[in-house]
Amino acid sequence: MQNNNIVIETHELTRRFGDFTAVDAITFKVSAGEIFGFLGANGAGKTTAMRILCGLLSPTSGKARVAGYDVYTESELIKKQIGYMSQKFSLYENLTVKENIQFFGGIYGIERRELKEKTAELIDRLGLHNESNKLVGSLPLGWKQKISFSTAILHRPQIVFLDEPTGGVDPITRRQFWDMIYETADSGITIFVTTHYMDEAEYCNRVSIMVDGAIAALDTPAGLKNTFNTNSMDGVFLQLARGAKRSE
Repeated sequence: MQNNNIVIETHELTRRFGDFTAVDAITFKVSAGEIFGFLGANGAGKTTAMRILCGLLSPTSGKARVAGYDVYTESELIKKQIGYMSQKFSLYENLTVKENIQFFGGIYGIERRELKEKTAELIDRLGLHNESNKLVGSLPLGWKQKISFSTAILHRPQIVFLDEPTGGVDPITRRQFWDMIYETADSGITIFVTTHYMDEAEYCNRVSIMVDGAIAALDTPAGLKNTFNTNSMDGVFLQLARGAKRSE
């Protein structure tokens, strides 16, 4: 749910690679506890923008603050206030469930005693007592996603960035994953999520859609559907994507 506590704020944020403008003067704000959908076709610039917000890439121009910190000068402080989960890489498959939790907890700076307690709590909450000493690589994809998301918020970050977190899982597992997202947002953690599933865009408080590096639309799902005179987010996305000039 939105409130007046702004945790992400950008103003004409731009990133160029030589003559190519990957992110073109984007401006938006995200509130604490909000589920903010960041959508766009391949090549739209959303991954580059997310890397800037995570403190992994410096912008060429413009302004941005994440969790109160400047992306130019305080990127290391940003990293301590966020969690991150990617579909492509989130867990070490040759480590056990327990070892993964402890490894990432250590990276996030959780002290040993607290980490031991948090590990036990997480295994209990996910019902993974029988799987805690199994290699992550042996588990179904849906379980990997749930474990990955849980480790990304183990240190109670202000914001968690989810980069296409439900890719490849079945619809029931995706729905269960979104239940976890809702619970996390209700606890005050901001969710910044990219997805290719337009039905998932309906679950967000607000949605931004990028086209050719710029934000082409930003509103609630209901507001976007009303603006583009369609009854689905698919309809909104298709109308905007038709005007795209580039792709990966």
